[in-house]
Amino acid sequence: MNIDTLEQAQKEGRAPWTNVEMDTRDFVVYSDAYPVTPGHTLIVPKRSDQETLMKCFKYAVVMGNQNVASEGTSITGYNIGLNIGTSAGQTCMYPHVHLIFRREGDCEDPIGGVRNVIPGMGNYKKNLTEPK
Repeated sequence: MNIDTLEQAQKEGRAPWTNVEMDTRDFVVYSDAYPVTPGHTLIVPKRSDQETLMKCFKYAVVMGNQNVASEGTSITGYNIGLNIGTSAGQTCMYPHVHLIFRREGDCEDPIGGVRNVIPGMGNYKKNLTEPK
């Protein structure tokens, strides 16, 4: 089985990231070029196998938790996301994990979190009470 790599994706222009925050044996951490919130980070596996991708998720959770617990920061939560396929909104065609830091009041209605990727479907409480 031929496993895709970050190096190959960069050569082919599928992995355009350049603003490296940290480079590890298994993944590279980049600042998102089009951040949703301040500190929006991408964790990109050097190999696109499941094991390495799970290391990216683990790092995202650890960093999210550390920032939420950190004194003197406005970060009160975080979202972690992975877009696979153009129908899911993927534009850079190499796997990468988004770590999006959240702050109180950064959007009008955060209920539903990642469910908001489909407009109007985030607030499931509202959707349950409204007739269709």
